[in-house]
Amino acid sequence: MHARKTIITCAVTGNLTKPEQHPGLPITPAQIATAALEAAQAGAAVAHIHVRDPATGRPSMDIELYREVIRLIRAVDQELVINLTTGPGGRFIPSDDDPRVAAPGTTLLAPEKRVEHIAELRPDICSLDLNTMNSGGDVVINTPKNVRKMAHVIREAGVKPELEIFDSGDLHLALDLIKEGVLDGPGLWTFVMGVKYGFAATPETLQYARNFLPHGAAWSAFGIGRAEFPIVAQAWLAGGHVRVGLEDNIYLSKGVLAESNAELVARARDIVLSLGGEIATAAQAREQLGLKQ
Repeated sequence: MHARKTIITCAVTGNLTKPEQHPGLPITPAQIATAALEAAQAGAAVAHIHVRDPATGRPSMDIELYREVIRLIRAVDQELVINLTTGPGGRFIPSDDDPRVAAPGTTLLAPEKRVEHIAELRPDICSLDLNTMNSGGDVVINTPKNVRKMAHVIREAGVKPELEIFDSGDLHLALDLIKEGVLDGPGLWTFVMGVKYGFAATPETLQYARNFLPHGAAWSAFGIGRAEFPIVAQAWLAGGHVRVGLEDNIYLSKGVLAESNAELVARARDIVLSLGGEIATAAQAREQLGLKQ
């Protein structure tokens, strides 16, 4: 049994899952906030938040949508740890005729634009991607220079960065940034397992990544698609926290859609409890992560 309780994060809607894939995917601020609150009731201590255009269901970066989600959550729950994404704005699709020219679907933005909602809204945590990698037929770009700029804004806002690690290169970049003082160590880390061309969703890969972390680092892992629940177990066994949610996986079992984010959280909770673990409340998660009560 771990000496500390396990923090469950729920990623309730994400950037890539499409409304047509799941009829219950949260779209509006009210739906996103409700999903986060239901996940908290099921055992999640952290809600990882993206927002979407309420009219189209497409991913959005509108600060007012983030503001409304936070307002609705805080009207009900003052303890739930809110983690806002900074991932959107890094995707580049080269034109077929001229690869230097962005094709439709490119979201690449200046780094300061990607974190302006963090500076204004000051959530408890925000994600910070360090990966430059192939993603399907596209490329995600997070250059060291841009990561430094984003990290500076996050630090100035007094927000704790959650370092999302997709592969070994971004793991080592994060370690270098800690050595430089750009990021505070030992850090809060999340390993993303099962994205094609990134970390494989295997115990060996998880152990490899974990073994590079600074002493005292807090970390979690999550699996994409069918790897979601196996990685819950593997992360716990390796000493980490866990994450689930409709951003990462929409199925409760093969061919069976999860009814809600809360149902995915409940399954993760049951896995951790069955292994002999204990689930952290939001207040306990705040204490573990050094966040304000």
